[in-house]
Amino acid sequence: MSNLAQAPEVAGGQESSVAGPAQGFTSQAQEKAQELKGSAGSRVREEIDNRSTHAGEQIASVAAAMRKMGEQLRGEGDETSAKYVDRAGERIERFGAYLTEANADRILGEIENFGRRQPWAAALGGGILSLVAARFLKASGRRRYDESLRSENSMKRATAPSTPQYQEL
Repeated sequence: MSNLAQAPEVAGGQESSVAGPAQGFTSQAQEKAQELKGSAGSRVREEIDNRSTHAGEQIASVAAAMRKMGEQLRGEGDETSAKYVDRAGERIERFGAYLTEANADRILGEIENFGRRQPWAAALGGGILSLVAARFLKASGRRRYDESLRSENSMKRATAPSTPQYQEL
């Protein structure tokens, strides 16, 4: 009977000796997850910075082209159209400058604020993006499927044994 009475004490001692390493492992896993989350977030922000700067530069070239168009319209005597093109060019130029100068935190913050102020517009934008992504995936999936069928058929033809040629007697 004394052996049975000692069993819970031994089990309890092992439980506490196992709990220490398990808690250490859990805390290490949580720290690693936080570290990975932070590095992924910094990579996303860096990518947004790079892409927004590049897009801003491209938009600035569009604005320059619109200025030239406005000058050409003025040269042709169409002042009204030139005025509209100039206004559009100015707005495009301001947007390009914003994209070039803004960092990722500012851009993401303004997107979040817009989503809070206009939730219906954010939901509509998300829906439109989802439809575009679905169409893209569907189109690329169909293309890959057609290519795989073509490659299968060509492989079957290449590996198929040729039929023997019989000569007439």
